[in-house]
Amino acid sequence: MTTFVIRNAQLVFPGEAIRGGDLLVRDGRIVSAGVVDDAAAQGAATFDAGGRRVSPGLIDLHTHGIRSTLYTHRAEDLQAAARELGRFGTTCVLPTIVPQIADGWIERLGETVAGFASVKGACFPGLHLEGPFMTCGGAACPTLPGDLDLLERILAACAGKMTVMSLSPDAPGIIPVIRRLREENITVFLTHTRANPEDTEAALEAGATHATHFYDVFYPPAETDPGVRPVGAVESILADPRASVDFIADGVHVHPAAIRAALAAKTWRGIVLITDSNIGAGLPPGIYDTPWGWRVKVAPGRAARHETKGFLAGSALTMDQGLANLFQWLKLPPEQIWAMGTLNPARVVGLAGKGRLAPGADADLVLWDDDLSVTRTWVGGQLVHEK
Repeated sequence: MTTFVIRNAQLVFPGEAIRGGDLLVRDGRIVSAGVVDDAAAQGAATFDAGGRRVSPGLIDLHTHGIRSTLYTHRAEDLQAAARELGRFGTTCVLPTIVPQIADGWIERLGETVAGFASVKGACFPGLHLEGPFMTCGGAACPTLPGDLDLLERILAACAGKMTVMSLSPDAPGIIPVIRRLREENITVFLTHTRANPEDTEAALEAGATHATHFYDVFYPPAETDPGVRPVGAVESILADPRASVDFIADGVHVHPAAIRAALAAKTWRGIVLITDSNIGAGLPPGIYDTPWGWRVKVAPGRAARHETKGFLAGSALTMDQGLANLFQWLKLPPEQIWAMGTLNPARVVGLAGKGRLAPGADADLVLWDDDLSVTRTWVGGQLVHEK
């Protein structure tokens, strides 16, 4: 494996500080960050960062695709997507699948996770399954009640490679599903819901820990007393210190003021950046084909939308742009904002070797220009992108 030293860098320690220093990598892991012993670095290749920032790689916990590729059951699609991620500073993703309930769909999940082992250019630690136990559709999500028998079939197909399942806290029979997922150490995200406080709190008590694409498809319960604002899942999640939240930070799906409101409740430690990206993410403005029988239009300030009907068709966001937006919207020390795309997502799903510049951590690294564009990206110490 490669041994190398990055000299003269501004090292980003997420949540802690940004400090000048050097970084030594050996066998795909960080040996030291800050001060590098000359004897330990003897004979290693050396790269001068020129005073630019080096951060841990960005981690996207909720993404359906990138540029012209979706994360599907085909290994070639997974590989094609992985090759694109480095240019956006993303080194680790949870490929996110919305189950389409049709013949063979569970078997196709198995084909998807089997393809992770062949991926090069990014880390795919596990699957994020968005559904099928939902109460509010949106984005073609199925709306099924909690079903332990169906869950066991899904778990068997995923063969230990499911990291996250997103579900609705108000789906009938959902509490046993949450408990069973936690037995398998699968992180439970809440979403697509019109839940009241009681259902939301019961889901959190059962083991759910996070809310994904927060505010989007989180409807308040129906108003029953005119003038009295209904309280639902949003308020319950904001009030519960056990729950973290993530946002599609494109300025379209969520207003920056709503992110700042969550920040006041959760602090920087409880906020995660995601993309929820789809076809069109990372592509120039234009109109692009999709596998759904219609085309998507990508335009600045509009996200990705159905070409003729105009409704949102997922996000066109990339992680580097989302991070840049957070720097613009949030008045926080920069190391805390960096944590929202690195350390925080790693903590949410238990990726112990990710999101940090520390001895023993994976050498998933990004060198940034002053304008927050990506110059170089390494995954496991291997250079996967160079501008």
